[in-house]
Amino acid sequence: MCSSDLALALAAKQGVETYVLCLTDGQAATHRGNAASAEELGRIRRAEFAASCNVLGVTHHESLGYQDGQLEFANISETAGRLVERMRRFQPDVVLTFGSEGALNTHPDHMIVSMVTTAAFHWSGRPNRYPDLGAPFQPSRLFTLSSNFVIPGRQAPFLSPWTVVLDIRSVRDRKTEAFRQHASQAPLMERTRELFDQYGAEEFYTLLAASIPQPAQRMTDLFAGL
Repeated sequence: MCSSDLALALAAKQGVETYVLCLTDGQAATHRGNAASAEELGRIRRAEFAASCNVLGVTHHESLGYQDGQLEFANISETAGRLVERMRRFQPDVVLTFGSEGALNTHPDHMIVSMVTTAAFHWSGRPNRYPDLGAPFQPSRLFTLSSNFVIPGRQAPFLSPWTVVLDIRSVRDRKTEAFRQHASQAPLMERTRELFDQYGAEEFYTLLAASIPQPAQRMTDLFAGL
């Protein structure tokens, strides 16, 4: 439900249908572009999100409109239920989300996204959970994003040891173009550009859960065997 850009671009290149959910619209962000108000920034960020998804070849995208920076205070059961409804409707084989640490910037909103997505992955297939939100459907795999580097000057997060390494060099140009769509975040992009230039040839994921019991193993394809 939530992924790194290049995994989405790689999936699109392979003909995989994708669906991206963004829970907040960035109204509380530090980098605000030319926005004169939180409402205007929200509109700008939603448009940037849509433009970025189009560049990456995302099939469906949706913003759920939660208050930026306040997701930890949202009703967790209700929020997870909204994700369950979409999983049952879209029926994904693979679900991607942030790691429990909240990604490299340890953002509290990212932590909550990870938590509610993990719950929704497990609850989507259970008939006793949200019986009014569609027929049960169990996705096959849940992956969380990891990394082989940390951002200098920040307290290092406790990243999950990865089980998947994706070679994303064939779609790297798409990430650059997708980043350009987020014009309101240009200062952040510039600060991290050298890091992604150095480490951007691969992406790392951890297989957190699977519908079939299996040993942990190294993979190079999120969809192998599906």
